[in-house]
Amino acid sequence: MNALIVIPALNEERTIQTVIEKLQLHNHNNILVVNDFSTDKTKDKVLTTGVDLINLPIQLGAWGATQTGIRYALKNGYDYVITMDADGQHLSNGVKTLKKHLKETQASVVIGTFTQRLSKPKRAAWWFFKTITKLKIEDLTSGFRIYDRKAMRVLSSTSASLLDYQDVGVLLLLTKAGMKITEIEVPMTNRKSGKSKIFYSWWMVFKYMIQTTTLCIAKTGVHKRNKQKLKTNNQ
Repeated sequence: MNALIVIPALNEERTIQTVIEKLQLHNHNNILVVNDFSTDKTKDKVLTTGVDLINLPIQLGAWGATQTGIRYALKNGYDYVITMDADGQHLSNGVKTLKKHLKETQASVVIGTFTQRLSKPKRAAWWFFKTITKLKIEDLTSGFRIYDRKAMRVLSSTSASLLDYQDVGVLLLLTKAGMKITEIEVPMTNRKSGKSKIFYSWWMVFKYMIQTTTLCIAKTGVHKRNKQKLKTNNQ
């Protein structure tokens, strides 16, 4: 499988080298790290491993860095992109599971999930978002995913650039484009360092909920209006 592993990284000097070396140990050598304007030694740690590296001149956030990697993969002829975190939560042996499940299901997107890691606040948030969007995905924010080329094209678009997170907005965009999305349980571990970019304070949780709810209402509302318009035109 002609796949590129894309790892967005922001101040991950304590984990990034180990993550890369474990991937290489499992013969996953097509790796790109997108350094999201880190202020620590993330860049230096990556350079010691010999993998491809993009250093962003400004901080784009996890999704912006991921989209940069997807665009790089398209430009360089890759047929698949596997995204994973730099903090050590996603394990290298899960890559094979994602690839296998993609082939078996003929899906455009496979999400690696580990539902045991979901806290009560996350479960409540996901229940709410799944209710208003009708998405049938258990873990909406897992960054451990594989995309085929059709999905890569959708996610490299200008519309995708307007998103802030690799979660509900990305999944709605892919669903609207007709992409088949599945998920599979994979092993994960607790992050080795750092903290969640969203669920580390009540203020960030509140901000995330408001922003994502607004996005969900806008996207689902537009989708319903378009369906109704199409139905009226066909009558």
